[in-house]
Amino acid sequence: MEDVVRLAGVTKGALYHHFADKVGLFRAVVEDVKGDVTTVVGAAFLEASSEPDALDTVTRGCLAFIEAHRDPAVQRITILDARSVLDAGTRRELDGRYEVAVIRGALRRATRLGVIDPQPLGPLAHVIAGALAEACALLAEAGDEPEVREEIHTVVSRLLEGLRPRRLPPGDTTSTS
Repeated sequence: MEDVVRLAGVTKGALYHHFADKVGLFRAVVEDVKGDVTTVVGAAFLEASSEPDALDTVTRGCLAFIEAHRDPAVQRITILDARSVLDAGTRRELDGRYEVAVIRGALRRATRLGVIDPQPLGPLAHVIAGALAEACALLAEAGDEPEVREEIHTVVSRLLEGLRPRRLPPGDTTSTS
């Protein structure tokens, strides 16, 4: 905290006026970084929305999320340190306000266009965000090795491809539920 007040040019009293403790300050830093990442990912979703296949839009946005987390500072703050400093409920709340919100919007569009089957989008977006966070943690631990990055891209793409409605062979009336 000494370094923070010195670098910010404020007193400890001024700092504690805004943040009750170190965890509160760290949470604000996480929110700021998540906001920046969400802006980048949201732009990728928007750019990809011209894709003819709405699931490709979801995939490109999710891969953009992973790419945004290649920055070691982003990895450290939002993935590695957040897991040790913030409790699970706080992390889930922040995820919901940032990455889950943008993923859910892309999933909603894909559902409306019939590219994925209707299903509870909130839980689905949380599960996808969790998988992406874990993918980012794996990449961070691997030191951003190109082979690991490629494997993660492949796995995420295949995972999302599994959201497509299943088509039954002609004459098969078996339910896919």
